[in-house]
Amino acid sequence: MIWYATASLTPAALLALACGFGGVFPLLAVLSITVFVFFMDKLARALPETRATGRGLSMTLAAAHMILLPLGIWALGAGGHLTGVDKALIFVGLGLYFGQISNSNAHELIHANNRFARRVGTLIYITMLNGHHVSAHLHVHHVHAATDRDPNSARAGEGFWRYCMRATRGEFISGWRAETKRRASTTNTQKHPYFVYIAGGMLALACSYIIAGGLGIAAHIAIAAYAQLQLLLSDYVQHYGLRRCMLQNGKPEPMGPEHSWNAPTWYSAAMMLNAPKHSDHHMHPGRAFPALTVTRGVMPILPYSLPMMAVIALIPPLWMRLMDKRVARWQKSA
Repeated sequence: MIWYATASLTPAALLALACGFGGVFPLLAVLSITVFVFFMDKLARALPETRATGRGLSMTLAAAHMILLPLGIWALGAGGHLTGVDKALIFVGLGLYFGQISNSNAHELIHANNRFARRVGTLIYITMLNGHHVSAHLHVHHVHAATDRDPNSARAGEGFWRYCMRATRGEFISGWRAETKRRASTTNTQKHPYFVYIAGGMLALACSYIIAGGLGIAAHIAIAAYAQLQLLLSDYVQHYGLRRCMLQNGKPEPMGPEHSWNAPTWYSAAMMLNAPKHSDHHMHPGRAFPALTVTRGVMPILPYSLPMMAVIALIPPLWMRLMDKRVARWQKSA
């Protein structure tokens, strides 16, 4: 577990130092989650197999998130000791950290069998003003992934920015409908989770106001938007163009290894708790992140790491030139 801990916690420590002291730390924090990861991925290494659940690391990362978010809001909204460049670098670093690491960790936790772990994961999403993602991910994405019924599965030929507008709205609505339908078919008397998501988000913003006033709220919303963009980029990259065949009964075929893109580059995978090993996750949603694997030749492999592919996805013509032939090849062989 040492590499998972090193890759995911090092940027958190540097970001905390950046918020507190400025100086060289904001630059080091950004480099630790961008350039350093790029070069570490170039090393010919593989993450060792382990039977560890990784739950201890997940809870540590959750605690780091709960400390780093208010610290970052204070630094951006009331940090008079920081320069404009410091704040710009801290904003970028926080957005990348929450989008790539906190999101990956929350995703791991909401799939846990343990109720407390699921609630911690949900809380992380709520603090990022994205609580509805929990319902949409569990009850829509994992049911309808790689079909047109899932708003988070990008269609072939669909550029990221068009997808972003469609998925942002579609995920909120589809999650609401799924939760409402579930409650109509059961005797569940608990509050609709969307009430918790929205009320929790408002409470989080109120805390930001206490920390740094109006600038604290602005910083929180900006960081959350950036983190949500990172999550949408991950979904876009990992499902772009791949579709399940429809069976004679009108239902899609079972989710298979060929229905998700994977990026097994070792260090970025460790940093994101193996989220780039996406096919195995969809086939075994309850499997702990250290046990996820990639089988080449059976699972579609991205040409570069997930963070690199996310950058490329921001330029739709370049993305399509790189990916559309690969999509056609996999769809033909499916």
